[in-house]
Amino acid sequence: MKLALRVLAGFLILALIVWPVMFLKPLWVADQELRFRLWREGVESKYVEVDGYKMHYLEARPAKGTAGTPLLLVHGLGARAEDWSAMIPALAAKGFHVYAPDLLGYGRSDRPDVSYSIGMEETAVTEFMKAVGLTRADVGGWSMGGWIAMKMALDHPELVDRLVVYDSAGIYFPPTFGPDLFVPADAAGVHRLVTILSPHPHQVPDFVTKALVRKFAENGWVINRSMAEMTNGKDLLDFRLHGMQRPTLIVWGSKDDLIPLATGKKIHELIPGSVLNVVEGCGHLAPLECSKPVLEGTVDFLRAEPAMQGGERVFPAE
Repeated sequence: MKLALRVLAGFLILALIVWPVMFLKPLWVADQELRFRLWREGVESKYVEVDGYKMHYLEARPAKGTAGTPLLLVHGLGARAEDWSAMIPALAAKGFHVYAPDLLGYGRSDRPDVSYSIGMEETAVTEFMKAVGLTRADVGGWSMGGWIAMKMALDHPELVDRLVVYDSAGIYFPPTFGPDLFVPADAAGVHRLVTILSPHPHQVPDFVTKALVRKFAENGWVINRSMAEMTNGKDLLDFRLHGMQRPTLIVWGSKDDLIPLATGKKIHELIPGSVLNVVEGCGHLAPLECSKPVLEGTVDFLRAEPAMQGGERVFPAE
C-alpha cells in the first residue's frame, strides 16, 4: 500500500512539473519527444563547421558492416532536418547512409545576417558535403529544398548521382498566396498555413497556435529574406532544366494546394527522361504525411539498374 501511494505521489509530482511546461513551451516538448524517438531509431544529431558557420545535421547509417549509399536530404522553407523524420530511419534500413542538414538560418544551424537566396543555400549545401567528406551522393530536396537540389545538380553535376524532388519549387507558377502566408502573425494565419499545406489538417490547440506565432515572430525574418530572394526570379530554373544530366524523380501530392501538381508535371516535361510519381490524396507534406508510398517510389528509383527513364506512376495514399 505504501509503495502504491509513493508511485501515485511520484506521478502527481511529475504531472505538476510536466503540464505547465507543455502549456508554456509545447513546441520545445514536442521537439524533445521527436529527438528522443529519432535517437532510439539510430539517428544521430551532429554539428559541423561550414565556412565559419555552425550547421546542424541528422545522420543515419545502415546496418553495421555496410557502408550504405550516400543520400543527402534538403528541407524546405521554414523547415528543418527533423521534417524528414518519417523517412530517415526507413531509408537507413533500406541501405542508405542519410545526411539531412539544417540549412543556414533554419533548425539548429546558425542564423547569420546574409541573403538566404537559393544560390547562397546551394553553396552552403555543397560546402556541407565537403565538410562531412561527401564527394558524391544521391540528393533529395523538398519544396524550396527541391529548388536548391535541382540547381546544385545543374551547377555541380559531379556531386550528384541521382536526384529526387518532392513537391518542389524552382520554376514559375502563379501563386494563390502572398509571402505573409509563411510568417503568420495570428491564429487565423496559422490556420491558413496549416490548411494550405495539408488536405487533411489537424486542429491546432490554442496554446500551440500561440507558441507558433511567437516562434514565427522570432525567426520569421529568415523566411522573409528567403521569400524575397525566391520571388525576384533570379534563380528560377525554367530555362535551365532541359540541361539536367542526372537521372531525376519528381514526386508530388495530387492535392498539393501550395505548389500544384501542374507545376510538377511541367518540371517533368522540362527535365529529359525524368520520372513522375503522383501520390493520390496527399498534399504538400507528402514525405511526412504519406511517407510509405513516397518511400517506396524513392527507393525503387534510387535502386533501379539501369536508371529509370521517363514515365509516370500513380501511388494510392496510405
